[in-house]
Amino acid sequence: MGTQQLESVPEPKYWHLKTVLSEALDSDFSVGEILPNERDLAARFGVARATLRQALEQLELEGRLQRRRGVGTTVAPPRVGVAVGAEQHAWPGTVGDAWQAVDCADSAPPAAVADILETEPGEQVHVVRRSRVSHGQPVAAELLYVPADSVPALSAIEPSGAARARAVLRELQCLELEGQDRSVELGSARADDARELDRLPGAPVLVVTTRFFAEGRAAAVSLATYRADTCRLTFGDSGGVEIHHGPERRAS
Repeated sequence: MGTQQLESVPEPKYWHLKTVLSEALDSDFSVGEILPNERDLAARFGVARATLRQALEQLELEGRLQRRRGVGTTVAPPRVGVAVGAEQHAWPGTVGDAWQAVDCADSAPPAAVADILETEPGEQVHVVRRSRVSHGQPVAAELLYVPADSVPALSAIEPSGAARARAVLRELQCLELEGQDRSVELGSARADDARELDRLPGAPVLVVTTRFFAEGRAAAVSLATYRADTCRLTFGDSGGVEIHHGPERRAS
């Protein structure tokens, strides 16, 4: 990447810098290669470090760069393909579900989730934690909130950990699923999600909220956090949500 001074352009300077950097990633860097530090990059392009940082953050959001603990900023690999939704509605944990149960604990859900589940403030629910790996790398972490009255037959002496999580999922599947809906929004990785997804806290993520309906109410709520640098979500005619490979990138 050679020295290049930026000319005056009508668009924000960081946006023009992002375009220049993106072209350099294609021609001068290979996947996984570590970029020079911010001070050197800012000097090469004749911009303030704040401008450079905005450009780098945008490239990270677009999946071109990754910030790795103890390593620095590296060139990201192409996005992997992972199915998020299916044409047929199904409870979590049914056949074909790619998520792996990790743990289960009882705690009060966030206020927004409690409103959806219509639970009392501070009332504890079962919180199933699951993870998802694709192509050998973690791509998503999920918290599934299940009120006690959705799984009334769940024994209080069921084992803990992943076994407890699977028991909650089995009992949930005893309900007749009447429907589900899904929403997607951009968010920032919380400390727990960042650790599980091998990201830095505050890194951009895609949060998929799914409501599962049974007996005329929301019987469970899933908050799935996907790596924004890894996943590109598209919506098909079926109403399902899928993640597809991004365009192939050449790097030398």
